[in-house]
Amino acid sequence: MTAPGTRTGEPSEDTDDLDVEEALALVRNPKADHGHGDRTPASPSAPAPHGEGASDDRHHRATAWPRAREIAARAARSGTRRAPVSVPLGDALGLVLAASLDALTDLPSFDTSAMDGWAVAGPGPWAVRDEGVLAGHARPERLTDGEAVRIATGARIPADTTAVLRSEHGRTDGKGRLHSSRELGHGQDIRPRGQECRTGDQLLPVGTLITPAVLGLAAAAGYDTVSVVPRPRVEVLVLGDELLTEGLPREGLIRDALGPMLPSWLRALGAEVTAVRRLGDDAKALRKALTSSNADLVVTTGGTASGPVDHVHPTLARIGAELLVDGVKVRPGHPMLLARIRENQHLVGLPGNPLAAVSGLLTLAEPLLRTLAAHPAPEPYALPLRETVHGHPYDTRLIPVMLRGDGARPLHYNGPAMLRGIAAADALAVVPPGGARQGQEVELLDLPWAAAGIGVCFT
Repeated sequence: MTAPGTRTGEPSEDTDDLDVEEALALVRNPKADHGHGDRTPASPSAPAPHGEGASDDRHHRATAWPRAREIAARAARSGTRRAPVSVPLGDALGLVLAASLDALTDLPSFDTSAMDGWAVAGPGPWAVRDEGVLAGHARPERLTDGEAVRIATGARIPADTTAVLRSEHGRTDGKGRLHSSRELGHGQDIRPRGQECRTGDQLLPVGTLITPAVLGLAAAAGYDTVSVVPRPRVEVLVLGDELLTEGLPREGLIRDALGPMLPSWLRALGAEVTAVRRLGDDAKALRKALTSSNADLVVTTGGTASGPVDHVHPTLARIGAELLVDGVKVRPGHPMLLARIRENQHLVGLPGNPLAAVSGLLTLAEPLLRTLAAHPAPEPYALPLRETVHGHPYDTRLIPVMLRGDGARPLHYNGPAMLRGIAAADALAVVPPGGARQGQEVELLDLPWAAAGIGVCFT
């Protein structure tokens, strides 16, 4: 029985070993070219081959893993500029400012008390007014020298106030007069109008990622909406007649793991998932779905190899799509692909195996979505491995790891059809060809929900 999501005819994606024939060829002729050099994008007039020898030829033209990520990011910059949209503050978290955030008012917009206490005028002791001043009330009456009035934090300061005396620093005598227990400086605990900014000041530039703190600043500065780069729209097409949507596997049918997983993962990468459609193994339905989609990115699952019902390559050729990446030198996930359907529309074809599909998401979809959303590339970082990881002779490996202290512990159950390892992982370790020994530092790809920040967005 095939693993969940595995498509008929899809190449094996053993994580540690080459295909037997490939390994034997290396032994016979170590200097032979087995197709692991870089390549240039394929044109629409040169679709991927099918039939006998197609898998070997596609592997020969596969793109190096770092290069594939660069191509995906560059592809997102190749179309026309996406028009900014205005969104309410409540919908802006995680988006990027398309216009600078300029102050619409002075902050604060009037002199305010920074503490609970008394507003006092002149030197003490002071006679205290009966009624206090609360936040949100209209301008209070002017103080005269020798007067004080109870005041709350955030309340407007009466005219001619010298300072605010904190509650813990004041005491009243038997005659009801207020005394200070320490020296009081002029302007103490008063936030003057415009202390933080003046109307028209630039608070944040174009390109700023909208965090919870940015939302607070925008609200304080008078904004109800902000101009942002819109979320990339993504449509997911689930391929395969063998997939069940509920219940236990039976009679050669298997549960679909990618349909439930991909939408949430794509949202965590900052996308708006507009539809999840199950097409089965229907070439006509796939072609209709691709030609009618208005999404910025179409993501397909399975069907990227050369089996009898793998329709992605021939359908892309029929509609004149341009193959930018046709296979990547990475395990798991090497049958993944990236194509340009139209000027501002791309397709990422994921392998059907679940962990291989995750590899495709982080290799091709993540840099493309990040660039479309105008998010900055994350700063690369590395940690030492707690255990030795066997590598592929000339392909990169992506291994689920758990981050503990200052090291990364590789997780088991990391085969291409397995999700048990990635479900417990904090990141994927980028293991170079040949493997990595214990203590060797390797690059890490944070998973969206494990990374610090606001990349986690499941709604």
